[in-house]
Amino acid sequence: MAHFLSCSRTSDASRVAKIFFDGVVKLHGLPKTIVSDKDFKFTSYFWKTLWHMLCTKLKFFTAFHPQTDGQSEVVNKSLGNLLRTLVGEHIGSWDPKLSIAESAYNSSANRTKSKSPNERIYGFRPRQPIDLIPMVDHYRVSEFASFFVMHMHELHKVINDKIKQSNFDCKLGADVRRKFKTFDMTIL
Repeated sequence: MAHFLSCSRTSDASRVAKIFFDGVVKLHGLPKTIVSDKDFKFTSYFWKTLWHMLCTKLKFFTAFHPQTDGQSEVVNKSLGNLLRTLVGEHIGSWDPKLSIAESAYNSSANRTKSKSPNERIYGFRPRQPIDLIPMVDHYRVSEFASFFVMHMHELHKVINDKIKQSNFDCKLGADVRRKFKTFDMTIL
């Protein structure tokens, strides 16, 4: 599961910690480890002291020496693709779209586990705006609400298609380096 939280480049370590506590710790509790880059916020005395006192191990990676299993890079690539789809040419409007991107990311099935992060964590597939059936004719319908629901349906379809295409492209790239072998099972 991923959480996408916005902060500015000028946010200091204490502000980033508050954002992290408000967006992640309140939902999942304190982490055992945190993987981050070596930005000055994450190497500051405050940040190191805070997590040391909370018994959380800090793991750092760089572009040239990743100390991770690649998950962060994959999530960042997916987030970039989602935001390009959502924002389009309106580059300045990316942060209000983070919650939509997070919902789409956590609702999309993982190609290796064939379940979404939401399904694995909650044990069921939460309803999404795209799952809603058209409302029966009502004597008084809000045009804005109708437009909003229609927009959410279209947005989720576009995002879902983009995630599927991205997964397919990743698989294609990985398969290029794979050697497919067949085994003779008659020798037993």
